[in-house]
Amino acid sequence: MSRIAQTFSTLQAAKRTALIPYVMAGYPYRDCTPDLMHALVDAGADIIELGIPFSDPSADGPVIQAAGEKALALGVGTLDVLHMVAQFRQTNGITPVVLMGYANPLERYDQVHGSDSFVRDAAAAGVDGVLVVDYPPEECGAFSRKLRAHNMDLIFLLAPTSTDERMGQVAAVASGYVYYVSLKGVTGSGALDVGSVAAALPRIRQFVSIPVGVGFGIRDAQTARAIGQVSDAVVIGSRLLQILSTEPAESLAEAATCFLRPIRAALDGA
Repeated sequence: MSRIAQTFSTLQAAKRTALIPYVMAGYPYRDCTPDLMHALVDAGADIIELGIPFSDPSADGPVIQAAGEKALALGVGTLDVLHMVAQFRQTNGITPVVLMGYANPLERYDQVHGSDSFVRDAAAAGVDGVLVVDYPPEECGAFSRKLRAHNMDLIFLLAPTSTDERMGQVAAVASGYVYYVSLKGVTGSGALDVGSVAAALPRIRQFVSIPVGVGFGIRDAQTARAIGQVSDAVVIGSRLLQILSTEPAESLAEAATCFLRPIRAALDGA
């Protein structure tokens, strides 16, 4: 059983919703990420999504785009991201870490370091899952098997526009959890319609037996609580990055904690 599956099993037994914050590796300061990840866990995070900086994202809104651009300007690459995870793992062997990004950095990593080196090195660093936004499920059978051989999960996005066929394709190769994009658009955009999310999840669960997390547009404890009543996990990223963007390095942990703790309390109250 993967660390992600074990985490959801424990949470479901306790009837708790997973809190999954997203941060960009190397943002807002190059060396802040491992300590920031520990702060997120202390504030109640159950799983951490860690963004791999990329110059041409397709699903990210202005906030995450800007974070990725700054991390790239600071010289953060995929190898650095793996080193950050390994540093986090020195003192935390429990909290799952999911890398979220795009095909180009992963495939370039294999070109530079050798065939299948990303999977090998991610496993060695302590990564638990990978979400590649632009990998279609029908092309991912081999990649999914390689990840599972190293006890890592391949996670996919589903959207309001996903067809039954697409959900079936995702179900065939996904593990860990699926990430339901709650609205049409990029991260941080639009107004979240909780009723639409609640109506969509039963249809998704007809095809997908693993947990379903919901993200895009969740910005505060109130919306997190409402989504947490119908989903297995709540993912929150853009608002957290907005808060971190103006903080000096010495107050990042406190700022992250102050933001996440009310959300954790709201989810537990739900």
